[in-house]
Amino acid sequence: MFIPAPFKLNELEAYDVIRENGFATLFSMNEGMPFATHLPLLMSADKACLYGHFALQNPHWKDIGGQSVLAVFHGPHCYISPSWYETNKAVPTWNYVAVHVYGEVELLEDEKELADSMKDLVLKYETPDSSYKLADVDPAFLAGLHKGVKGFKISINKIEGKAKLSQNHSLLRQTLVMNQLNQIPYTDEQRIASLMKEHINKNQGEGFDK
Repeated sequence: MFIPAPFKLNELEAYDVIRENGFATLFSMNEGMPFATHLPLLMSADKACLYGHFALQNPHWKDIGGQSVLAVFHGPHCYISPSWYETNKAVPTWNYVAVHVYGEVELLEDEKELADSMKDLVLKYETPDSSYKLADVDPAFLAGLHKGVKGFKISINKIEGKAKLSQNHSLLRQTLVMNQLNQIPYTDEQRIASLMKEHINKNQGEGFDK
């Protein structure tokens, strides 16, 4: 991924993006052609690997073992209009956050490792007060479900993250953009505005003009 220096995320920031945006796009080669699957991926506690599972009918898993793959985690993104700037000598652009994870795939043959990875995924996304508890599900039913998926883990060898948040523009322009985004009632625009505010606070202190 092309990452100009002002947009580069450090490792801890990249981990945050993965945790908050766990539904990823996994790219590899399948029968000699690029292939992608959209699926949730969960990072292990030691941050050494990602866990996931394919539907058994998905051909993606059949020759992915041992491949070097790319998992893309998509954060918020939105259009930035040059009409928001202090001058009309500008062009449209797009602000966004993304993390790329590279690694080698190992198909899971151990049933407990697969079961544990799926349990951890459910625990992450079910709220504490949810009426759904995996422990309450009939074990025979769960065993049947496990036969319909192919689990895998990606041993991570590289992570790179990018947050393009107008950092290459003046503080005035960043503030103008942020104020415009705050007026748009959509989640991505609001999230990008919040991240821009965090960046400005970190680099300029709390005293910038809100």
